[in-house]
Amino acid sequence: MHPKKPVISESRKFLYYLGLALIALGALLFFSTFLSAALHFGDFSHFEERTRSMAFRSFGGIFLLVAGVVINRIGALGFSGSGVVLDPQQAREDLKPYSSMVGGMAKDVMEESGLVEMIQPRPTPVAEQIKVRCRACQALNDEDARFCDQCGKEL
Repeated sequence: MHPKKPVISESRKFLYYLGLALIALGALLFFSTFLSAALHFGDFSHFEERTRSMAFRSFGGIFLLVAGVVINRIGALGFSGSGVVLDPQQAREDLKPYSSMVGGMAKDVMEESGLVEMIQPRPTPVAEQIKVRCRACQALNDEDARFCDQCGKEL
């Protein structure tokens, strides 16, 4: 029987994907600056307008990249798990899907590599022991003993 699968809330999923979209948009804006500079290399007509546009795209792209990473991290790890809210108990709850995933992956690796058998060898079956109780002192003795280990009387 498998343990209950942790559920990530819809709001966290939304923040995660919003962050990814902002990262992609920021990267496009930032790298479009280089493409624009390469296409207009040596062309100084409308230099001021093009420079303002490139500056806006590059700094705007960097801003969107940073904002996207922060929002993506909050969506992935939750407010407490990402450190925005300092609540250790809530952080454990926020990070539960990832901790169980990492534990499951580590377990799979150990089972596939044979490390489980090396760490936890299979127990050897223990032979059943029969004991005999002494009539005089009620102590338990091995079944093949002729005298009691406690009082020394014959069994």
